[in-house]
Amino acid sequence: MAGRRVALKAIDWVAFAERIPPNQKAMFNALKTRSDAISAKLTSLPETPAAIDWSYYRSAVAKAGMVDEFEKKFKALQIPEPVDTQTNSINAQEAEANKNASAYIEGSKARITQYEQELDKFKNMIPFDQMTIEDLNDTFPETKLDKVKHPFWPHKPIAEL
Repeated sequence: MAGRRVALKAIDWVAFAERIPPNQKAMFNALKTRSDAISAKLTSLPETPAAIDWSYYRSAVAKAGMVDEFEKKFKALQIPEPVDTQTNSINAQEAEANKNASAYIEGSKARITQYEQELDKFKNMIPFDQMTIEDLNDTFPETKLDKVKHPFWPHKPIAEL
């Protein structure tokens, strides 16, 4: 039964290896080797443990009732399986990370279109050596000096310099 549960949770080592930085390849290879060794050990084990021959032990053990007591305790023994308490929180973290990543991708696409528009503006503008002051002020409005508001040179507030 344990072998089947492990098989359901197989690791995609190729996809995992693509995300490993070069300086951590040795640690990744050690992890994969150890995981493969544990997997091989689990697959070599039988699905159910071998049945105990209680009649043989009753004939071999001299003390009467001891084997019956062991058999009773063995059959009453219940080994609890660990409860998965982390999968839900990991799935929530994954969903949050995916949401953040998709928001970042959308923001990046918006920035890319803005940068492409600016690049087109720079490609289509008059070369700087052929521009007049009016052309410069039309192309880059932030360079226009306000001589009415600030009549003295540098025609800008000193705080903006």
